[in-house]
Amino acid sequence: MKTPRFSKQFAAFVEKAGQLCRDLDADAVLVLLEWPTDWKELKARLSDDCLLIVAGETEDDVRGAQEAGIPAVVLGDAEAGTLEKMTKAVLDSVALGVLQRGARVVAVYSGFEPERIDSLSIINLDEHLGRLTVRDLRKLRTSVPLETLKLVIDLAVDIGREGREGKPVGTMFVIGDVRKVLRHCYPAGFDCVRGYKAEDRDLNNPKVREAVKEIAQLDGAFIVDEEGIVIRSCQLISAEYAHVTLSAGLGSRHAAAAAITKVTKAIAVVVSQSGGTVRIFQDGEVVLRIEPFRHPMKWRELESEAFPDPE
Repeated sequence: MKTPRFSKQFAAFVEKAGQLCRDLDADAVLVLLEWPTDWKELKARLSDDCLLIVAGETEDDVRGAQEAGIPAVVLGDAEAGTLEKMTKAVLDSVALGVLQRGARVVAVYSGFEPERIDSLSIINLDEHLGRLTVRDLRKLRTSVPLETLKLVIDLAVDIGREGREGKPVGTMFVIGDVRKVLRHCYPAGFDCVRGYKAEDRDLNNPKVREAVKEIAQLDGAFIVDEEGIVIRSCQLISAEYAHVTLSAGLGSRHAAAAAITKVTKAIAVVVSQSGGTVRIFQDGEVVLRIEPFRHPMKWRELESEAFPDPE
């Protein structure tokens, strides 16, 4: 664990964030940390009417914060960009009930120089957050566990926001009622998950989710069971489209999602290739829609290779 510290610059940024929180009538100050700190000193820099939330990459980064009465969020992704970290921090705060939808947050973080607080941002949460809370998912009356639904939907949002290799990607996940769903499917080509063990198809594994992002560039849908195991990939849906009504502008992928959820008890999650919008289908209708955040920034060290001196 790194040595706790509370520099003069850190203190100045926190105090300025507190002032902005009061001046803008914001709801909270969010501090993104890459190290533990003096929690009592941090809390003392803000007035009691300003909610303080801290977020860190690991549990060690925020260890002791909750004991000091400060809500803490563990991000768990050291490779994520600054915007991605802030996004996850505020969304997890909403999911935990610390923040409400529509809240305004003053964020304090290291935007340019690692391990040095140097930036302030104002974040306005709205009704179209890029991930869903458990409360949202409970609106879906389904036998699919909430954990599986959220896992797949979060993955779909990542695909919609990030694309792959700079190109937008559209895809579909069909979750639950697998036996009946497979009666209405046929392969679009090579099934990339066929023959693999269940643990190698489990979306709870981050490596599997990254592999799915690659496969998502291919035609067809992913069929996922209630436990989050990918049963099939690259599947075309052959369910009857009759009695399905879609909004103007939605294409064949959305029609297939509506159709398969009309004839089965499955939930379908569709990523629109045109804009990255994620739509959740149930009983032949769009029940939830998620607009993606803009593409995340990622700061990476430049890699260089030394060449031999010419003779």
